[in-house]
Amino acid sequence: MLILLPPSETKREGGDAARLDLARLRFSSLTATRRRLVRELRAISRDEDASLKALKISARQRSEVLRNRTVTTSPTMPAIDRYTGVVFDALDSATLSAEARSFAAGHVVIQSALLGPIGAMDPIPAYRLSHDSKLPGVHLAKTWAPLVPQEIAATNDLVLDFRSEAYVALSPLPRGGNSWFLRVVTESDDGSVRALNHFNKKAKGLLTRALLMHARDLATVDEVFTVAVQAGHRMEFGDPGEIRLFTSGV
Repeated sequence: MLILLPPSETKREGGDAARLDLARLRFSSLTATRRRLVRELRAISRDEDASLKALKISARQRSEVLRNRTVTTSPTMPAIDRYTGVVFDALDSATLSAEARSFAAGHVVIQSALLGPIGAMDPIPAYRLSHDSKLPGVHLAKTWAPLVPQEIAATNDLVLDFRSEAYVALSPLPRGGNSWFLRVVTESDDGSVRALNHFNKKAKGLLTRALLMHARDLATVDEVFTVAVQAGHRMEFGDPGEIRLFTSGV
């Protein structure tokens, strides 16, 4: 089983591990591509105004440019601990058991715009690059779209795609077979069902946590449903290749 998560714009500072070593990241065949993107990110970071424009951030976020300038020399920490925001706050990696963290190392992949798919325990620095950022001479979707699906497919695992639509667009995966996209929905009093935007992040984080705490490899979606129900979640099949996770939206 492979749980594919989106990254987060916000990231925790610091780290106890050595600087970024691209060779240590999961999916080593992507090292050359990662090296090129890191090089371009560092190059544009020397021009603050160009960086703010490329990253689509305001002058109040100048510290993000400094992060990028030092991306190859700053300390690292496991990716699952580096990212913050709603998904990762709900996942709450710091309180996972040792067994759950060990399980995450082999079964959680985070889709980074800068580094592509990385393992949950891969050591990474703080950086700023989003799915819609613009690096000179680099088209992120054209860079990652041909590479990521084949890397994920090569695992031959059940794939649970919990990414946001934006990161799905960055590296689309086929739906159906062993690959399932998770759509978070809510049900109104009249029985109508609608997809959620903001609140879907918390639901994804909580479901990921439940699967990690279960710490057992799952081979089918039906097994995922069983674990989800035991953790208090409601799930059902949706459109072809999709599963629905119901939440109250609060």
